[in-house]
Amino acid sequence: MYFVIKEVLEECSKDYIKVCDEKYVAVLSLKEWRVQRDSFDLGIDIELETADILNTTADVNYDSLTGTFCIPNRLNLFEEHKFAFALDEKGIVFIDDSGVVKSMIQKIQISRRWRFPSLERFLYDFLEQIIKDDFRLMANYERELGMIEREIIENEDAMPNRVNDMRGDIRDLRIHYEQLLDLGQIFEENENSFFEDENIRYFHLFLNRVERLRDMSSSIRDYTMQVRDLYKSHLDIKQNRIITILTVITSIFMPLTLITGWFGMNFKNMPELESPLGYPVVFIICVLIIISSLLFFKRKKWL
Repeated sequence: MYFVIKEVLEECSKDYIKVCDEKYVAVLSLKEWRVQRDSFDLGIDIELETADILNTTADVNYDSLTGTFCIPNRLNLFEEHKFAFALDEKGIVFIDDSGVVKSMIQKIQISRRWRFPSLERFLYDFLEQIIKDDFRLMANYERELGMIEREIIENEDAMPNRVNDMRGDIRDLRIHYEQLLDLGQIFEENENSFFEDENIRYFHLFLNRVERLRDMSSSIRDYTMQVRDLYKSHLDIKQNRIITILTVITSIFMPLTLITGWFGMNFKNMPELESPLGYPVVFIICVLIIISSLLFFKRKKWL
């Protein structure tokens, strides 16, 4: 697929981009790139496989700028969309076998109309497609953590594994934002002067948005830690309560154990063994000990 950047992104033929004055956008499969790469006159030889793409990065060459994208699937962060690109002052070529770039460009065709069309503005809109739903995604994470926090407060046994999953997701997204920041800074530096100086502001705007997302991801990651600490503190309180109850029970039964042990010796000359009031007196003493102990612990608010 080939496009020229006019007031809207217009699809065109391969031959047209060679003779037109407008900036172009090309989307090729890896097989197509290997056949056509010399026709773009980028002065580079990209040999890659999708499995070799591990991160989002860019490299400045003598007469081109090349790089790769490794974009986490927001619906399943274990999946990643991977593709490469090469650009110069004339336009940009995407090398993609997944169809992700084609889908993103079609969305730009439908939703964007430019008063001052430029390669920089296209790149800004393309990069925006990568993060366009992430502010809502972060808000959903924060809202879900708030619900989990309330569940922990209301039910101390509630600690879903979702918190650990969210922490892992946020970590992956934060790494992704860091890589996007590096990519955007390379575009903004404009080392090869491929971009117009007055249009560098688009990359600055993009960097600001990604920095906000990175800060939000850091904040939410800290929130997950707070939720985990809240759960641990509730567990500690529950364990302390159990230990307190066990201590109270032990304290009540210690004097009773002493009495039963004392009178269980059955020595021959123990006068209480033959007394008719022996059992009732000991029974009353035991009841008084239990009642007085309960009243004492109640007053101390240990019960």
